Amino acid sequence: MLALQPSSFQPPASRPTIAVLRPSLCLRSPKLTYPCRCHCHPSESTDDGNLRVGRTTLGSLTVTAVFLALGFRFASGALVRPPPAAAAFASDLRGSNSALPAETRSGDSGDTSFQGNDNKVEDGGGEEERENVSLEDRKLEEAFEQWKSKSYALTVPLTVVSLRGSVPPSWIKDFLASQGKRVRLQFKLNDSLEDIVSNLSIAFSKGNVKSTSPAAADVVSIGDSWLPYAIKNGLVEPIDGEEEEWFCQLSDKWKTYLRRNSGGVAAADGEIWAAPYRWGCMVIAYKKSKFEKLGLDPIEDWKDLWRPELGGRISMIDCPREVIGIVLKYMGYSYNTISLDNNVSGGTSAIQKNLALLAKQVRLFDSKYYLKALGVDDVWVAVGWSSDIIPAAKRLRNIAVIVPKSGASLWADLWAIPSTSKLKDSHQVGGRVRGASPLCRQWMEFCMQPVRALPFHQGVIPGAIPSALNGPLPKENAVLTKGQPKLETNLISGVPPPEIMSRCEFLEPLSGATTAEYDRLIRTLERPGSGFIEQWHDRLSQLLQTVGMKLHAKGT
Repeated sequence: MLALQPSSFQPPASRPTIAVLRPSLCLRSPKLTYPCRCHCHPSESTDDGNLRVGRTTLGSLTVTAVFLALGFRFASGALVRPPPAAAAFASDLRGSNSALPAETRSGDSGDTSFQGNDNKVEDGGGEEERENVSLEDRKLEEAFEQWKSKSYALTVPLTVVSLRGSVPPSWIKDFLASQGKRVRLQFKLNDSLEDIVSNLSIAFSKGNVKSTSPAAADVVSIGDSWLPYAIKNGLVEPIDGEEEEWFCQLSDKWKTYLRRNSGGVAAADGEIWAAPYRWGCMVIAYKKSKFEKLGLDPIEDWKDLWRPELGGRISMIDCPREVIGIVLKYMGYSYNTISLDNNVSGGTSAIQKNLALLAKQVRLFDSKYYLKALGVDDVWVAVGWSSDIIPAAKRLRNIAVIVPKSGASLWADLWAIPSTSKLKDSHQVGGRVRGASPLCRQWMEFCMQPVRALPFHQGVIPGAIPSALNGPLPKENAVLTKGQPKLETNLISGVPPPEIMSRCEFLEPLSGATTAEYDRLIRTLERPGSGFIEQWHDRLSQLLQTVGMKLHAKGT
């Protein structure tokens, strides 16, 4: 729309000018009429020429003043319009409405106000047209002011698929506060790390990623034990350019662990495949009251699991790598011992013997129900991950939790980026046309900041932040832990003491030969007519029957 200025105003060429008008002044009415059709003036005479001249002069001056007033009135319409730059900007918006962001084009009541008729300003020839122009100008000004008052900030999407219970709720709130309104965060929870990896594998094998699949997310949780598999099968992609940011702040133990080659094996010159945000260790929980009642010595190390008085009173996670690793630690070796025949005294035969003795001690191998057995007094000892045991121990009574003196395996929850680059040919991942969100790295770095340790110190979430792995030992804060259930443990804010921590280790990928040896050792536990899994299903059925009878007895 053309913005008129008073200095540039010129009357339209079709309008009569003052020079050709012959108006008369009507004394009955102050209005100027053209031509004047009122006959109320006195009769003119030859001796009244001076009066006629005076009236004519007065009339001409009045006409001139009135027309000047009308001209300024018409020109004043430009004064209430937006400034030239704003009007031109509004005209551009009206003329290129299709180029506006979707938020501006769709559902905005102010859009239609930019579609006025520009010719009205240019053709304004009469009072009615001028009123229409003035009304249009007011609508334009109101719509423009309304548009300027709106916020069209750029929002960046970030979709995170997380293991349920692994991320403190305060992290999400604090991250949103730190990013302002520019992030559109979607946070999805999954019950197990295995399900996340399984869904990634299915999506990439089919080459069709649905919007609900973890493969369509920007960042996903992945367990350290699943990382080699995910790398080898192309489920995750490397994280580039992080040496100068969060990666350089990690300890050497983390750096060595996170660098892998394309086969998922640790390599000094390998790429970075994941970012840690929580870690913990294997622990042993036992019923303190039961041990005191029976006069049993407290459990301190792995060797205590072989004590005769605990036969049939132990439940343990169903993980061959952890079970055989415990046998190796009991024998004084590392979890990551390779070539068992060459590097272990007595070879696989000695390992097989100690494994069979441990199997007789354990009543239940099951990663889902092993803590329930501890809760109903069916077993007195439970061996599992600290992320499982610590919350359960706080709910139960008289439970002590210890990290064995000889060290334990470490576990870690990591952030990884799904490998959507292999689907670039389809240009579509979960209904979106883009790569991973640029906020991925900011989210990873946010989760590793030292201030993020507060929920772990408060006991809201079990575990510790990455910097606590080799950092200074955190101190217990009575104020932070006030109101939290008191737990007897040698863990300090979720971290083992330094002398034990030095003996703890992450589980490294096994070679093909070592994996075959592990499989053979597990098969030796099978009895004729009954497989290893069937044995523990039978024990689980017996356990559930026992629990049902106890609950029925309490109800009656």
